[in-house]
Amino acid sequence: MDFREKKLYHQIHPLKLATDIGVTPLALYLVWEHRVLAALLVGLVPPMAVSLAMLKWTPDLEKLKRSEFGRYIKKYMTPLVEATRLLSMIPMTYGAWNHDFRFIVLGLVILAISWGNGFIRQSG
Repeated sequence: MDFREKKLYHQIHPLKLATDIGVTPLALYLVWEHRVLAALLVGLVPPMAVSLAMLKWTPDLEKLKRSEFGRYIKKYMTPLVEATRLLSMIPMTYGAWNHDFRFIVLGLVILAISWGNGFIRQSG
């Protein structure tokens, strides 16, 4: 498995997903409280550390690659979609900072559309 594949498939590894999903509410809470440094540390360090560790000491990703989810992200998880997923944090962060749940929901909708873009493209 080359680096490009490792970079792609590590994103759906349960540890990576749990880390990303787990830190987001806490980071948003810290933004809500205007604790910027703590929010940055919580929101960025664990996901980056897990990604770096998984890319250096790669777990067996072949099973994920062969899975239905693996085939899905190979086809639909383009660099643009990955960027959109990351940028979905902007409205969520804005909403947390301003105590406006509408923007948090908007960011979550953008995130869901990013992950589900293949289903949208298949049905359209």
